[in-house]
Amino acid sequence: MRILVKEILEKEGKEVELAGWVAARRDHGKIIFIDLRDRSGIVQTVFTPKNENLYKLADSLRSEWVVKIIGKVAGRPKGMENPQLITGQVEIAVEQLEILNPAKTPPFSFEGDGYEINEELRLKHRYLDLRRGRLQKNLKLRHQTAGFIRDFLVSRDFTEVETPMLTKSTPEGSRDFVVPSRLQTGKFYALPQSPQQYKQLLMVAGLERYFQFARAFRDEDLRADRGFEHTQIDLEMSFVSQKDVMSLVEEMILGLFDSLGKKISHKPFPVYSYVDAIKKFGADKFDLREDKNSGQFAFAWVIDFPMFVKDDRGKWTYGHNPFTAPRPEDEKKLISGQDLGGIIALQYDLVCNGYEVGGGGVRINKTSLLRKVFEIIGHSAETIDKEFGHMLEAFEYGAPPHGGIALGLDRLMMLVCGESALREVVAFPTTSGGQTAVMDAPSGLTAAQLKELNLKIDILKKEA
Repeated sequence: MRILVKEILEKEGKEVELAGWVAARRDHGKIIFIDLRDRSGIVQTVFTPKNENLYKLADSLRSEWVVKIIGKVAGRPKGMENPQLITGQVEIAVEQLEILNPAKTPPFSFEGDGYEINEELRLKHRYLDLRRGRLQKNLKLRHQTAGFIRDFLVSRDFTEVETPMLTKSTPEGSRDFVVPSRLQTGKFYALPQSPQQYKQLLMVAGLERYFQFARAFRDEDLRADRGFEHTQIDLEMSFVSQKDVMSLVEEMILGLFDSLGKKISHKPFPVYSYVDAIKKFGADKFDLREDKNSGQFAFAWVIDFPMFVKDDRGKWTYGHNPFTAPRPEDEKKLISGQDLGGIIALQYDLVCNGYEVGGGGVRINKTSLLRKVFEIIGHSAETIDKEFGHMLEAFEYGAPPHGGIALGLDRLMMLVCGESALREVVAFPTTSGGQTAVMDAPSGLTAAQLKELNLKIDILKKEA
């Protein structure tokens, strides 16, 4: 029965069966050394001319071939140990070799970090790039992080719920990715920018404590710390204050980083008002580390954001999202429509090392207040009822006070792993040009597909 490379340390003197990829080959005189790699590590295997047929087969091996071996675990000769490997004290004297699958020569080396390799080439062959030790470590750390968070929230009586991926386009945020409907001609679904409305409806449903690792899609301009799609740690709680949500999240982050062996420099997390952050740092995303090379993480909360801000046209729009509640003392301003710029929202952002890693707020749970917000930001009564009528109606059936937060898992992992781009902590990211290189998407549709969807493509020329 096959075992993993890391398990051979307990098998010295015993026969073992291993399977994996040829990581490297070395010829020393008449001895052939093959480094065998599996998901757990690398071990040196040894072939000698003693078995002529076995030796000839070993001589044919090339990098990244998939093989199975059977052999005895033996201690390495004194002075030949390799402290760089967890198996560096032992090697495998091979008795049987089976070639499971030969391989073409890879387009790039898997040694080193791989940052110097062209991005498009790396992502076109991402399944090969992921054989790189650094990327495998990042994905395993992401898995470990998700596991801790799930266990933490479940232990505090949260219920994990999956919300729909096909939803409705609403005028509340960034550009949507749209999906045409085959059965309802001329109509479209939208991929969710967040589960915001669904998680609030779950609070109306009486679930009280919800979370999920939610996929979110936003047709935004791309940069190193932002992609078309991302994963957010999404949670919502009923009968809570702003302080309650912030305290729970802070406890979770402190526990997570302790479990990962990472150091947090400021405990408890400092809290800054939006105004004070702008005055002191010139931005609401700032870096509190004195030494940027310390390997530490400096978290901080930013609160007291303006509920409304002016857009490029000089019109009022929401500062965070339209569902964030004002401070109780500012409700009268909201209802009257007076001093809109002075209304403070119960919004809170979590920042770390110069990046925003999470944002949330206490939500509006009254139909009259939510309708007023939509009116202030310029929606007609008809638009409000059409686009948000389901929310307004739901709140009339006993919506509890509630609040929550969404933490960006991709961006958090980018920081934890010491990377400068999200693609280094995501298995199959898009390129900087917005293409999923492995699948060559986006791509066109066939004439038959367009006909079935009752669509006709008319590419408009851009104005010079």
